[in-house]
Amino acid sequence: MTTYKDISKIYKALSDPHRLRILNILRLRKLCVCEITEILNLATSTVSKHLSILQSADFIQQEKDGKWMNYFINNRASDARTAAFVSAMEFWLNNEEAKADEQKVKTVNRDKICST
Repeated sequence: MTTYKDISKIYKALSDPHRLRILNILRLRKLCVCEITEILNLATSTVSKHLSILQSADFIQQEKDGKWMNYFINNRASDARTAAFVSAMEFWLNNEEAKADEQKVKTVNRDKICST
């Protein structure tokens, strides 16, 4: 059974423009924190906090890949509400800002921007 607290996590995750931008770019491909930081032009700590909130609401997952920690959309969210938003993201996140971010995703290169 979904509680009000569970529902509020979903709304909290969707209530910030930066988190929506993160969801949009992760819709395209897996990204590490430094890539997301570069695309959004935010501090690493800020991006990490946003990622934590999105993970808490089951929107994204993470996986270790060598020295990288990749973040990606959770296409198997346990809550039907989260899963419904994920499946409709392209519809909801379709604007000029989103298109600009999508172009940045195509050119961001972790080997050039991430420190080792």
